[in-house]
Amino acid sequence: MSEKIDLTSATSWSSAFKVYLNRRVLTMLFLGFSAGVPLLLIFSTLSLWLREAGVDRSAVTYFSWAALAYSFKFVWAPVIDKLPLPVLSSLLGRRRSWLLVAQILVMSAITLMAMTNPAQGLEGMAIAAVLLGFSSATQDIVIDAYRIEIISKKYQAAMSAMYIAGYRIGMMVAGAGGLYLAAFFGIENQYIYSAWQTTYLIMSAVMLVGVVTTLLISEPDQNNKEDSYLHDLSDYIRFVLMFLVMVATFIFGFNTFNFDLSIAFINELVRLSLSLLLSLGAMYLLVALKIVNREMVYNTYVEPVMDFFKRYGKAALFMLLLVGFYRVSDIVLGVISNVFYQDMGFTKNEIATTAILFGLIMTLVGGFVGGMMTMRYGVMRILLLGAVLSALTNLLFMLLAHNGHDLILLSFVIAADNLSAGLASAAFIAYLSSLTNISFTAVQYAILSSLMTLFPKLLGGYSGSMVNEMGYSSFFMMTAVLGLPVIFLIVYLIRRKPELVK
Repeated sequence: MSEKIDLTSATSWSSAFKVYLNRRVLTMLFLGFSAGVPLLLIFSTLSLWLREAGVDRSAVTYFSWAALAYSFKFVWAPVIDKLPLPVLSSLLGRRRSWLLVAQILVMSAITLMAMTNPAQGLEGMAIAAVLLGFSSATQDIVIDAYRIEIISKKYQAAMSAMYIAGYRIGMMVAGAGGLYLAAFFGIENQYIYSAWQTTYLIMSAVMLVGVVTTLLISEPDQNNKEDSYLHDLSDYIRFVLMFLVMVATFIFGFNTFNFDLSIAFINELVRLSLSLLLSLGAMYLLVALKIVNREMVYNTYVEPVMDFFKRYGKAALFMLLLVGFYRVSDIVLGVISNVFYQDMGFTKNEIATTAILFGLIMTLVGGFVGGMMTMRYGVMRILLLGAVLSALTNLLFMLLAHNGHDLILLSFVIAADNLSAGLASAAFIAYLSSLTNISFTAVQYAILSSLMTLFPKLLGGYSGSMVNEMGYSSFFMMTAVLGLPVIFLIVYLIRRKPELVK
């Protein structure tokens, strides 16, 4: 049974704060840390490493696609949600065993990146980055499911805020800490491979925080049960083989489909869509030929989707649109942010201290405030506030692009942007958690969080090319405009379903 919290209400600021002292909530600080470390090792820290190694700006931002695994994790989420790992599941439980395996894979991928010099070729680094994206996304699937299952839905806003705090601290270590280490072991304005290699090896060791946490925490009670249709070893093996066939089919389709459309972003979107359809077609064929247990496929892939639309009816489509676009302006800007700071003349230490360290502290403050405000005023009201602030603060980057190297202005822009991002993220994660059914936790949350990042990250991969074409000021204006449809969607949902704001 999930641990109860002795709070009669969360209507006062004091009671809202006390929830953060709960043991279950505090656990999310360390799991969030484990989830936050890999992210910047794919994004901003890696982008500075590649840029310093002489890689072109557009190629640098293409590397953000290595994190598209986060956007397709719903494909293998059912495997992790329903299938126990041999031996480990009996020792640790289903959630903890998968979590431990994912964390070991994350450490291995970071080590592989450390052993690859991008100045001598990008293929090895690309493979390592994709492996890190896959293993990190797998870790996120398990942590999200654990967070939702371990405690009641009433306290998900606090769990989300604490998770974000840990996540941001992990990002702080991998981002600011990574740049400090690279600067300490290297020479400013000179590429030293050994400096980055040592930095990434240290980051791999830092992931031991997550491993220790996994070994110490308890398993959610509902994961002590076995699903009846998983008792047949043959079904288990064939289901895993189906997943591998789906992955192979998707990769084949993505490498085969290329229409050379005039708009590169549309071309990639078409390739992804057709590859996904081909992968689903392979799954359908295996089921039709009775190679795979139909009941298993229905329970793991079909039923969670049907449940969502059954519960929310006509509003489900608008909810999915909100999920898919809520973070578009922040993610698209974030992909190129460190390259922007470097182009403005800021050093690695200045970027680490102001843009990352100070910025993440502001995000933590915004996350805690957002968590408490969400409990007091409701998720939808804070979602709306976060959407408005996110669009407005993106405009501040235009001032920085005009002024250039100005540490005071950079500090102001970073404070405003990260405060609003933290507030919005706390409300948004609580919103996603509230949409899931406890019977399909990992699958439904994986689908929602995948949808949350798919379009933004796909578009973000072209941010370097867009800046080359339109310049930084016009690019930042575009990211602010991208946030306007989100505001209208939230207002529409509030008016259509007034109960959502309670």
